[in-house]
Amino acid sequence: MSLVSFPVFFQCKRYKGSVGSAAVRDFRGAMAGRGDKGLLITTGTFTSEAKAEATRDGPPPIDLIDGNRLCDLLKEYDLGVKTTVRQVEDVTVDTEFFTDI
Repeated sequence: MSLVSFPVFFQCKRYKGSVGSAAVRDFRGAMAGRGDKGLLITTGTFTSEAKAEATRDGPPPIDLIDGNRLCDLLKEYDLGVKTTVRQVEDVTVDTEFFTDI
């Protein structure tokens, strides 16, 4: 049994900066005629041009997952990370209150 019922291709990019539209076009070209959907994942971000290219009408759609979304997904599905919730309080002492005691 498959996770999805149609061919999905994915590519991962380890970037500190932004992935541009050329990378999206190159990925789409590599999957041409072989997949119904693409998933491009980066540790960085995507330029607005890359986002526009990924969603333009005509060719197969490509979903983009940037570094922030990748971290959210890893936490959401407990994939290789452990999240511990901490509560932090800032306390300020009112010295005038203690002066008369």
